[in-house]
Amino acid sequence: MALSYTRNLVGPRIDERLLGFLDSWRAPVSDPDVVSAYELLTDFIMGGGKRIRPQLCYWGWCGAGGDDCEEIISAAAALELCHAGLLIHDDIMDGSDLRRGHATVHRRLAALHQGPGSDTFGQAAGILLGTLSLAWADALLSSCGVEPARLRVAHHLFDAMRSEVISGQYLDILAQLRAGVSVQQALTVIRYKTAKYTVERPLQIGGALAGAPPELLDAYSRVGLPLGEAFQLRDDVLGTFGSSAETGKSALDDLREGKHTVLFAHAVQRATPAQRTYLRTWHGHPDLTEERAGELRTILVDTGALAEVEEMIDDRVREAVAAIEGAPIVPEVRETLTVLAGELAHRDR
Repeated sequence: MALSYTRNLVGPRIDERLLGFLDSWRAPVSDPDVVSAYELLTDFIMGGGKRIRPQLCYWGWCGAGGDDCEEIISAAAALELCHAGLLIHDDIMDGSDLRRGHATVHRRLAALHQGPGSDTFGQAAGILLGTLSLAWADALLSSCGVEPARLRVAHHLFDAMRSEVISGQYLDILAQLRAGVSVQQALTVIRYKTAKYTVERPLQIGGALAGAPPELLDAYSRVGLPLGEAFQLRDDVLGTFGSSAETGKSALDDLREGKHTVLFAHAVQRATPAQRTYLRTWHGHPDLTEERAGELRTILVDTGALAEVEEMIDDRVREAVAAIEGAPIVPEVRETLTVLAGELAHRDR
């Protein structure tokens, strides 16, 4: 089963549940500007995305013996609301203009009120809408209808996931202030900012909702951490070498922001003195041009940093697949997770 197949299988049901939930949480006041903000948030939540976390939550449930039912669809949909809120906040912190090929939420909010202070308004309003989506995630998960004892275990994992991703994001912005972030430090950021949040915890939350024993939750961790790291390493490669038409984001954002990725850390470690000077001068420079960015990309290739990261991705996919093969799950779920592992790590957007 390919990612496109599982998306077609589970995704429409997730979307339907999200629409029903959002329709029940309309703006509580009639002010037209508030109504517009709620509509904008709904449009962002429903306007694209691969629904990776809900899918993994669903298959984590199935792997633990859960039957197909609306309760798991509701719980899985809650993870998409959490993801939407975090993306909105992430785009504000990164100063990004594009997400999924469209203006980011805070830019769209700023455009609603042109004039002095519109950018500040957009950022402040974006923080509020992101927080609202995070609050909705709690509401939907808490009301999903799963047996209370299992829901408590899953909610504890959900709480841990949010603490981890916020800590990873904090490490990420700290890295912008720290000189010479090492490969290991960059890996720590992606483990907490992405790997646990994107793969490990969604699998475990789905499993816990179905009453998975500790052994299966541990197996999901052995799958999720390497696969989540591979996912983020691919994201870093796409953020530097991908086209905006494919990724839906500017190909200059990561380089202009000066993200201290594993890719960049390897390049600095392997660079000649002249290359290192160029990297440190232009990586993170607000006036970076496409020509200068091309030079940076050349250095990333010439130092072997890109090849090293590609090898790291392959190693982690092999580790995740081996863990899937050894997990106590039914063959259908094993097959699905194996295909998902390859497609998440080798996607083009």
